[in-house]
Amino acid sequence: MSSQSTPGAPVQKRMMAPDIAAKKGVEPIVSLTSYHAHTAAIADKYCDFLLVGDSLGMVMHGFETTVPVTLELMVMHGRAVVRGARRALVVVDMPFGSYEESPEVAFRNAARVMKETDCGAVKLEGGRRMGETIRYLVDRGIPVMAHIGLTPQSIHVIGGFKAQGREEVQWAAIEEDARIVADAGAFAVVLEAIAEPLARRITQAISIPTIGIGASAECDGQILVMEDMLGLSPRVPKFVKEFGHIGESIDKAIGWYAEEVRKRSFPASQHTYAMKSEAGGGEGARANKGVRDTKKPKTGST
Repeated sequence: MSSQSTPGAPVQKRMMAPDIAAKKGVEPIVSLTSYHAHTAAIADKYCDFLLVGDSLGMVMHGFETTVPVTLELMVMHGRAVVRGARRALVVVDMPFGSYEESPEVAFRNAARVMKETDCGAVKLEGGRRMGETIRYLVDRGIPVMAHIGLTPQSIHVIGGFKAQGREEVQWAAIEEDARIVADAGAFAVVLEAIAEPLARRITQAISIPTIGIGASAECDGQILVMEDMLGLSPRVPKFVKEFGHIGESIDKAIGWYAEEVRKRSFPASQHTYAMKSEAGGGEGARANKGVRDTKKPKTGST
């Protein structure tokens, strides 16, 4: 029989919403978006939580905005990330139209996300207008991460992807949003594209962690879209630092592959399977002469 872990080895505990909340003022919180199992498994070693963001609509599916993303897409990608991550908390975005109508509708859809993905929390956009909904969900056992400042699901109202709080006249409303979501029971709040002085004020004023994306190092933690920080996205916002150049590596690798296919140098003999030896000889045996099968057979577990 097969086993996922070595007998007697310690089982690593998955992070939960209270663990993230407890990091405020203790150590910076590290997070990234993740949309599938492979990247989740890699990022799991380094991140406190992984966000299955509705940005997957733009990154993975080619949408112009996050608005077309459906609940079904979020559930599908959420399942994959939960399977890939073993330690980090997995938070799944509630997509546009799945929670705004009423607290009851929000609970029905958030409960579905929690049950079908096995994630540890959901995230929803909006400040004071979502206070009642956040409280309703938390009271019924669903941990909620809030999101204020630039809220991408509302770009048709705010007029595009615009930074918030760059004028002091805007500060009071955004600060109130932060206080309301914290008082409603959110365990953390994302501050997106908010001017640094305002992000600092909010971080100091509320009891829950602030997770910045384009909101300065004054926040309690940071998040970026993984593809942006890896250098895989064709265009990135001003607040992104590219920590890698994966797009260039992919381009080079695919170009190399295409070249070898067209030259018929790939696949070479070490990438193919030889015929089994035949007692009676024959064409297969003759073709097999001098060609060694370098592939190791797969072994099943017992």
